[in-house]
Amino acid sequence: MEGYKREFIEFLESAGVLKFGDFTAKSGRKIPYFINAGEIKTGEQIAKLGEFYAKAYLEKVGNKKTVLYGPAYKGISIAVSASIALAKNGLDVPFFFNRKEAKDHGEGGIFVGYVPTEGQEIVIVEDVITAGTAIRESMENLGALKGTKVAATFVMVDRKEKGRGEKSAMAEITDEFGFPVYSVVDVYDIIEYLEGDAKNAENVARIKKYLEVNGAKA
Repeated sequence: MEGYKREFIEFLESAGVLKFGDFTAKSGRKIPYFINAGEIKTGEQIAKLGEFYAKAYLEKVGNKKTVLYGPAYKGISIAVSASIALAKNGLDVPFFFNRKEAKDHGEGGIFVGYVPTEGQEIVIVEDVITAGTAIRESMENLGALKGTKVAATFVMVDRKEKGRGEKSAMAEITDEFGFPVYSVVDVYDIIEYLEGDAKNAENVARIKKYLEVNGAKA
């Protein structure tokens, strides 16, 4: 495993973002591990998270200037931290996020921050994709921005789970909307990391069993 992947998983675990147990995903699936960006609670932690997203962005998108979109609520802090980290690397990109309910007074509308204009490209930053439900909701919201397009989505972890069919949720999103979905690490990186310590044997077994049922075939 590449060093930065191990560093990232160690960071997720130490920050309490990566948890093991019994959880229910937004898709309704019962899952043996959970990725929760809401556990990022300090300035140092959110700054570090932003650095990982910025690294992934620069590797995949390069120095191309886009607009970062962080879906409410967990994506908001990710978008802010990633834009700060990118600015420190010489790429000053704007960001915005959505309200859960449209505001009917003041500036109004559903979006907060920089609102993309015609011809601009958007990059969605999320914590994780399970069945693709949250991304489809984001695409519905972003559909109101005429003349813009989503260039890519970045997430912390590729869960390698099937979506509505047998393909992975990430592959289905690419097929459906035409943009790539990138992750810093995937569930098999997490398994490899856990297998380095015998005390994690039960968690490894539970994740593998879950993937036998819900793992993507392609």
